[in-house]
Amino acid sequence: MKRKVLVADDDRAICDAIALILEDAGYDVTTTLDGRIVYELDGNFPDIILLDIRMSGIDGSEVCKRLKSQRKTKRIPVIMISANKDTQAIASEAGADGYVSKPFEMDELLAKIEEHLPPLPR
Repeated sequence: MKRKVLVADDDRAICDAIALILEDAGYDVTTTLDGRIVYELDGNFPDIILLDIRMSGIDGSEVCKRLKSQRKTKRIPVIMISANKDTQAIASEAGADGYVSKPFEMDELLAKIEEHLPPLPR
């Protein structure tokens, strides 16, 4: 059973690069350039969300706050990614489970995902 990862970043190249690496590592990956898609999650929840902080049209930290305030989505781990020098503080304030600063090594991202994924049901 493949673990589902949702990647939300307004940079298509970043989404594509992350998706390629994660699919190669055995994940089922969905990407979006629009953070509002997380508001439309309904029953088909990912196991983890990688969320850019600064997205056009909507701020990733607001998306994270909303996810963490909803009963249906509050347990989905959210890892925020950004080139912002204050990524750690912004992610913490938004209630994210972790963060990765851009530019990042893919091994670092994979380790962060594994760290925050809940165990598979038996």
